[in-house]
Parts: sequence; structure tokens; C-alpha cells
Amino acid sequence: MARGGTGVRGGGFAAQGLPPGRFVDVRSVDGVRLHTEVFGPEDGYPIVLAHGITCALRVWAHQIAELAKRHRVIAFDHRGHGRSGVPRRRDGYSLEHLAADLDVVLETTLAPGERAVLAGHSMGGIAITSWAERHPHRVTERADAVALINTTTGDLLRNLNFLPVPAQFSEARIRAAGTLLRTFGGAPLVRVADRPSRRLVSAIAVGRDADPAVTEFVVELFNTTPPAGRGGWARALVEHLGPRHIGLKNLSVPTLVIGSTQDRLSPMASSRRIAATAPNLARFVELDGGHCAILERPVEVNEQLHWLIDSVRQQDPASS
Repeated sequence: MARGGTGVRGGGFAAQGLPPGRFVDVRSVDGVRLHTEVFGPEDGYPIVLAHGITCALRVWAHQIAELAKRHRVIAFDHRGHGRSGVPRRRDGYSLEHLAADLDVVLETTLAPGERAVLAGHSMGGIAITSWAERHPHRVTERADAVALINTTTGDLLRNLNFLPVPAQFSEARIRAAGTLLRTFGGAPLVRVADRPSRRLVSAIAVGRDADPAVTEFVVELFNTTPPAGRGGWARALVEHLGPRHIGLKNLSVPTLVIGSTQDRLSPMASSRRIAATAPNLARFVELDGGHCAILERPVEVNEQLHWLIDSVRQQDPASS
């Protein structure tokens, strides 16, 4: 296990802009348009990024700006997020949809036989593990390695570190946590003057010592996510991430796991469980900060992603 503690504050924040990208037309199996962009050299080694709930691909701006210097970076907005389409039906959100959407992004953007490093933050990590569970034959076909950042495979409400109560009231806390996440997901826009709502968003998403610019960006991402998408995914995650965890036995490729000490949404216990059950753990890293390590600790996250990419490419120089 590695531990990181230094971060970038103040002037290092760069998530308000992206380098020039190329749009790719991607359609899900049920017809929803998935906004997808490719950055960096066209012949570069591919890195695929999947963001978390109430975010969009630009939440990866720190990683895109760094990785696209040498690699081909593929990022997409989940359905109901960013510039992707919003399902017309209420049942258009599930772990099956997460897995299928990731699979079609890989099929559309990668060349035949080409493999990539896949990195997922929060719900993006859930997309990767759901994909591996449901499409086992695709793992070694399309992935050289995966990075799971601030994510979980189950017990979402039980592990939520936001409503501490005595043990005898744990079931009540779980019910309250479910209500909180459903309400949070489908809540109206957070107004500039609405301090309680802004505090709720920041308390769930970032650590106590996060750069204020990071908090502002997280609130902006929340506000620009369609309420139907926020609510649909909040319901789906609460309903599907119960006591039964997503199985990891098919995740046979090297796996980097990153957790954060102040993460309230996917606490360190969730990252430790993934590290303990991943069949091919490459490295487990604990960072200081909250749920959005990719924004709060971009230097350390980028260093770990570079290490993962370099390690798998050194093992297989012929990898596409």
C-alpha cells in the first residue's frame, strides 16, 4: 500500500478548461447518445476515463491535460450527465446500463484488438466493475489495466460516512442515508445564496481542506447535470448497491485502487475492500482529502495513472 499526502491548492486548479478534443458519435444499445471526446495524439496509447455521479467528462481536466501530452485520452459523459442524452424512460438507469454504455464506448473508440487502461472515479468505477462482471470475455480483449478511484462495489448506504449514529440505530441510519442520496440526486439547482445546499454538496463531494475553487467547480457540475439524470442515477445506485457487492472475479487485469481518508461517499473501507478482493491488485494508494481525489489531489492521481500505464506497457510493449 502506498500513501500520498501532498496536494495542489490555489493556482494549480485547471478544471475549467480542456485541451482541444475530437468528438466521436457513440450511441448506446437503447439509442441514448453518449457524448464522447478524444484528446491527444491519434496514434497514442488509449486511456479511457469514466466520471462519477453529478459530474461530466470535464471533471477529468487535470488528468486529460496531463495524459494527453503522450497518450490518446477517451472520455465520455454518462447518460443523463453533461452533454449526453437523457433516457426517456424512468428505468433507463441501472448497473446494466452503466456496463453496456462503457462497452459501446470501448467498441466505438478502440480499434479492433486494441486494449486500453480504463480509469473510473466513483460511479465511473462502478461502471468498470459492472462491465467486468457482466462482460467477462471483454476484460482481456479491451483492458490492459484498470484504475478504481474513490468508488465502491456495494453496501453504499451502510458505508456512507455522513450520518454517524449509535450502533443500535444503524438500520435507521441506512434508511436516512437512502433518503438523503435520493433527495440529493433529484434536488433542484443549488443557488449561489443557498448556503445549506452548497454545504451539503461540498460535504459529500470534497474534503474539509479542499481548495474553494474545487468546491465551486463541484457545485457547478451538480447544477449542470440534468435533475432527471441525477435522480435516476441516485435511485439506481441506492437500489442496486446493497449488501450484494459487484463481483470482481472477472477483473483479471492489473488493478490500481485509490481511496481518500476524508471520503464520506465512498469511505476508505470501500477502497480497502476492493483492494482485498481484486484478483490482480497492482497497487493500493491512500490519499488525504475527500471524495474527488481527481480534483483535490490531481498531482498524486496523475502520478499513479502514469505508473499504471507505464507498468503495463513495459510488461507488454506490443500492446496497442
